[in-house]
Amino acid sequence: MITIVKPQIGDEEKKAVLNVLSSGHLAQGEKVREFEKIFSDYIGVKQSVTVNSGTAALHLSLLSLGIKTGDEVITTPFSFISSSNCILFCNAKPVFVDIDSKTFNLNPEKINEKITKKTKAIIAVHLYGQPAEMDVIKEIAEQHNLFLIEDACQAHGAEYKGKKVGSIGDLGCFSFYPTKNMTTGEGGMVTTNDLEIAEKIKILKNHGQIRKYYHLHLGFNLRMTDIAAAIGIEQLKKLDEFNKKRIKNAQFLTESLSDLDEIVTPFVSCAVKHVFHQYTIRYHSRFFSRSTFIKKLEKNGIQTAIYYPSPIYKQPLYQQLGYNDHLQEVEKASKEVISLPVNPTLDSKNLNFITNQIKSILR
Repeated sequence: MITIVKPQIGDEEKKAVLNVLSSGHLAQGEKVREFEKIFSDYIGVKQSVTVNSGTAALHLSLLSLGIKTGDEVITTPFSFISSSNCILFCNAKPVFVDIDSKTFNLNPEKINEKITKKTKAIIAVHLYGQPAEMDVIKEIAEQHNLFLIEDACQAHGAEYKGKKVGSIGDLGCFSFYPTKNMTTGEGGMVTTNDLEIAEKIKILKNHGQIRKYYHLHLGFNLRMTDIAAAIGIEQLKKLDEFNKKRIKNAQFLTESLSDLDEIVTPFVSCAVKHVFHQYTIRYHSRFFSRSTFIKKLEKNGIQTAIYYPSPIYKQPLYQQLGYNDHLQEVEKASKEVISLPVNPTLDSKNLNFITNQIKSILR
């Protein structure tokens, strides 16, 4: 089976973990501080703060900005559920905006109509590894005095007009789950140029204590371990090469599949560096359904995935909360998208096999 995801863990990561185990210091410590420093340098920000997941990064980012009960936060419903659940964690209200049909990201033209007196922030998701239209979204945020958070959990190393994502908004949030472009096993990171906000997040992730056994706030235990950080340090060294391979694989797939009427290959804006966390096509055929097409691919040894089969507002949780949104482009995308393998382990033989099987099935 040619799989969607295949984490690349080498001898460097294994050695780094063994060194931490031998040191006897397994929790948050020196390796965490080192990882935060080199990640800040890579993204181009003053401060990075490690946490134990991308979800924690989003949650603590909102808390550090003072998002609370009664506030509204604008985001996309076409994403993993963490992008909006983090708003609920703060007892605030997610407000959903439709997406751009080409990029699958927030449509900036639809944001203004959803802004109210209660709106306090925008969470812009860089979906599948393609940056959102940050200039326009940032301008809207500044006009309305709103905080701007980048959900870059799928976009490590992606760039918008030459700037790394995670360095453009007030805060950037990353996930290091094993499916991502780089991993720490489990883990996350918040990036910012605001040192005061960074300090708040450091306190909140560590039981709300400003010094040992002195707890000023109601905090959490959301720290990263030195074991995870040691993996992250080695993975970050390899990230650009991982992304280079993903981009090359994506270009091959697009060139090979672009002449098929049943498939729309991914759009890539000329203003961005798309790092292809996922290679996502739109599929539509009058001969057989998406589910049948997927079954035929999997029968021939090609794993696929649907990110995402249902808008967040149609999830049972959100239906119970009273959401009844109907956003045209989101619902159309959820019925058409299929992600194909694009991970860095694929070679020309794998890529030719994928494209030949797709052409054979469709023809």
